[in-house]
Amino acid sequence: MKIKEQLYSLCLEFIKNRFQTIQNTINDIQLSLTTETKSSAGDKHETGRAMLQLEREKAGNQLAEILKTKTSLSKIDTSKTSKVIGLGSVVYTSQTNYFISISAGELKVNSDGFYAISPNTPIGQLLIGKTNGDMVSFRDRKFLIEEVL
Repeated sequence: MKIKEQLYSLCLEFIKNRFQTIQNTINDIQLSLTTETKSSAGDKHETGRAMLQLEREKAGNQLAEILKTKTSLSKIDTSKTSKVIGLGSVVYTSQTNYFISISAGELKVNSDGFYAISPNTPIGQLLIGKTNGDMVSFRDRKFLIEEVL
């Protein structure tokens, strides 16, 4: 399997795990809402329910966000290569390696480390449109783009 396909696969795994965590949270909240019984302290009960409703809303927003992230990732064609950095590019630099995709943190393929970053991040925006041999300055650090896949 090619490096880009492996990185893509790791990003899909990241999304799947994140989705499952959020889904479990929503299920736990739903269970708490249905099993909580009204006590003699009625106000306390209502406050507890309101807090659970807020938690459920927050989890729902996180779920919507992860679905948007999955949609972004699905736009990547792993079979396509380009000399110009864009969505789906694997970028080797003199400092760090990047996979322009989604913000999924550090990924390891074989012994190489890559940072999966969104094109909307500051470093992502800086790299978009660059090619082999370009120098890039980011946070007082300069680095050379060595290879783009």
